[in-house]
Amino acid sequence: MEESSIRLIGIGREGLNVLKSNLPEIRLVSAAVRMGGEGVSLKDVRKVADLADDEFNAAVRYAREKGLITLSNGKVYVRKSVDAHNMPEYRLLARLGEKGWLREDELSNDDKDAYRMLKSRPEYIVERDVREVRVMLSDHGYSILKQMMDEQGGMRDALRVKRIDVTAPAPIIYAGRKHILQDVIDEVREILIGMGFEEIDGDMVQSAFWNFDALFTPQDHPAREMQDTFYIANMHKSIDAEKEVVERVSSMHEQGWRYPWSSKEAERLVLRTHTTVVTIRYLAEHKPDEASIFSIGRVFRNEKLSYKHLAEFHQVEGIVVSRDVTLRDLMGIQQEFYRRLGLNKVKFWPTYFPYTEPSLQSMVYHERLGRWVELFGMGIFRPEVTEPLGIDKPVLAWGGGLERIAMLKYGIDDVRELYSNRLSMLRGVVRCQL
Repeated sequence: MEESSIRLIGIGREGLNVLKSNLPEIRLVSAAVRMGGEGVSLKDVRKVADLADDEFNAAVRYAREKGLITLSNGKVYVRKSVDAHNMPEYRLLARLGEKGWLREDELSNDDKDAYRMLKSRPEYIVERDVREVRVMLSDHGYSILKQMMDEQGGMRDALRVKRIDVTAPAPIIYAGRKHILQDVIDEVREILIGMGFEEIDGDMVQSAFWNFDALFTPQDHPAREMQDTFYIANMHKSIDAEKEVVERVSSMHEQGWRYPWSSKEAERLVLRTHTTVVTIRYLAEHKPDEASIFSIGRVFRNEKLSYKHLAEFHQVEGIVVSRDVTLRDLMGIQQEFYRRLGLNKVKFWPTYFPYTEPSLQSMVYHERLGRWVELFGMGIFRPEVTEPLGIDKPVLAWGGGLERIAMLKYGIDDVRELYSNRLSMLRGVVRCQL
């Protein structure tokens, strides 16, 4: 057995862009040629070539080094024009785009020169060192094989020993597997249970009392309008709460918001707009001294469908009840949750939610996107929410959509893709990108 280390090279993000739009220096020269090629303003060439700042500076440098252009007093003079397909750098990128990975030690001299030039360009080339193991028969092994062949007689003629390429393409088997959104739901559930939370569940159809009033949302709030909420028609209406709780909630509304509270408005049935309604009902029914619970379920909003909005989606919601918890504890819980998801850069900023005070918005930095992304909202339930339910301890609350996590995790840009049932997308998505 022999072991060796080999270096593989592949195409990077910028290299893929080159295959779509050409090398920056070629785009620069082509733009200058289209404008006449002699004494063309460098600023004008930049506009026509449509190059970003870093691309433009690199294009000028490479074009001058290769003798494609000269510059004088801010003017461009084209000295020769070349086809990118005749350039070693482009040909190597094209091969990498087709083959995927190439061994460095098997590159031709031209490819090695192109490889060295491309390495100096950020994200054109990616490298990977792998360990290669070769297993060969020893002399003793060959003697045993020969003996076996002699004993089998005609086996010698039938046996053909040849090399096997274990990297050769093979038929693709589409084995059954879970939907990617279900993968995210199961992962989030596993993380929260591992952090000591207990899962609860609730009905999708709720009274407006539990969906809005119990959360101190005034009855004239825009979120309760028909254009934002799905109301249920032709069903028996009921607040579905103890009389004492209803009286305390109505009194809190009339004292806090200064309007006459309507029981008829509270009786209206809605498709729940958030899973907070599940945790609120849990607090009212159990009045726990301490609790760490969460709920995962579908919620409904009367939203216009777009690449980032759905009328029906999944939400995770959690609360922690304890006498000594603070906002800092809530931030720590969220940081640990995101860490277990593979998101280590987290920040928080103040915001406003009707039923929590103070309130925070969590942001996570996503390496692939290269920017901060808004995820969960959180805060401490206001006394106007907890006191009517008979809770006299701080309640930490947080929640957010799971589709957004799935989009980040699997590199999906349109949330509608999660529900498209396109087999090509479901089969082709790369798992575990987060």
